[in-house]
Amino acid sequence: MAKRPNVLWIFGDQHRAQALGYAGDPNVCTPHLDTMARQGLYFPQAVSNCPWCTPFRGSLITGLHAHRAVHRTPERLDPSLPTVATMLRPHGYRSHYIGKWHLNGPREPSDKHIVPANERGGFDSWIGYENNNSQYDCWVHGHREDGSSVDLQKLPGYETDALTDLFIERLGCEAARQRAGDDAPFLAVLSVQPPHGPCVAPPAEQARHTPGRVELRPNVPPIPRIRSDAQRKLAGYYAQIENLDANVGRIRAALDELGLADDTIIMFFADHGDMMGSHGMDEKSSPWEESIRIPFIISGQIPYKQHRFQSVDAPICTVDILPTTLGLCGLPKPDELPGYDYSHYWRKADPAPKPDEPEAVFIEHLVRKKHTNSIDRAWRGVVTRDGWKYVCIPHAPLIMHDLNEDPFELHNMAWVPKYFPQRQRLHGLLAQWLADHQDDFPLPEL
Repeated sequence: MAKRPNVLWIFGDQHRAQALGYAGDPNVCTPHLDTMARQGLYFPQAVSNCPWCTPFRGSLITGLHAHRAVHRTPERLDPSLPTVATMLRPHGYRSHYIGKWHLNGPREPSDKHIVPANERGGFDSWIGYENNNSQYDCWVHGHREDGSSVDLQKLPGYETDALTDLFIERLGCEAARQRAGDDAPFLAVLSVQPPHGPCVAPPAEQARHTPGRVELRPNVPPIPRIRSDAQRKLAGYYAQIENLDANVGRIRAALDELGLADDTIIMFFADHGDMMGSHGMDEKSSPWEESIRIPFIISGQIPYKQHRFQSVDAPICTVDILPTTLGLCGLPKPDELPGYDYSHYWRKADPAPKPDEPEAVFIEHLVRKKHTNSIDRAWRGVVTRDGWKYVCIPHAPLIMHDLNEDPFELHNMAWVPKYFPQRQRLHGLLAQWLADHQDDFPLPEL
């Protein structure tokens, strides 16, 4: 049997899908990610099922929806749940995690909190931290493959750069094993805090961005205090993204130099987006596009031999990442996982949609967050493959948009009788999903 591929997961925090060069954002230059998209698969409809840090991460490593994993940020993930690491181990995979974890519940101060060894997702090696929002004051700890501890230590310099150094060091260890005759495949995860706020970037990237030159999205309202705040934050946000892009370039170069490129698939994504002033909102947890849409690329050296650029309109989402990863490794999806395996798009002989692909993606926010600049209600919704979105708060519709003609969500159809047939269809999809998942969320009357 052919050697199973190595897989890298690389993701940042609060990186909205629109904020990339290949997505058309005029404010940012991301040549390495643009190249990955051109050489691989790009999923413009990718969605975070629950756009909040801990719920996404719980879903990511378990493959379960947030209501079956973790409901809110912060919250402890049940360590007895199977994870991507424990699912891959029986098939010969080693697994390594580096960076932000945010799955071990409320602890103060979170930057110095030690995640217990038995609550690190079953990864063979783990060097990271629970949570931290200070990119130049980042402390990590963990364990090595031999079980020895990595003592709490401050990273040198900027977080994304330092974590990438550790990640490349781990790739070097795997390359050395392969040169010694050990060809076991591996999963390696790099999770960084940027571009999450505070929007601070290294001087080289920051110097390229000033607030006054930031072009805002058309759905940022013409209110001076909202626009000036968004421009100020976005100047740092885009600089952070360019720094992350440069580090992705470093990783790809290291794969080449270490002789791993031909056997490695890279998956790049984010946990959720950031409103950054759109609709007058800030940060995550809202159902609008800037919050729920995430970058999603599958790429690497392998596409040089097998692929040309393909934009895939499949509605891939958080719970699909683990099944798709297993599929890329040639492994079946466990029956208990709700997500879909989209790995067939990676195989040149089978690039077309399959008849059983989902018609819609379910999105949710399980609690009233009470954040000062995001929606103060739990909500449920659906986003369809044909470009419609419908979201409800308890007992009332919130929004309904035709994203094909209204990508900035400027025309809310939820309350307009003319569009009732479409709302009826979307309401039915949402009601069926809730029934299938035993969710007693109170939908409105039609």
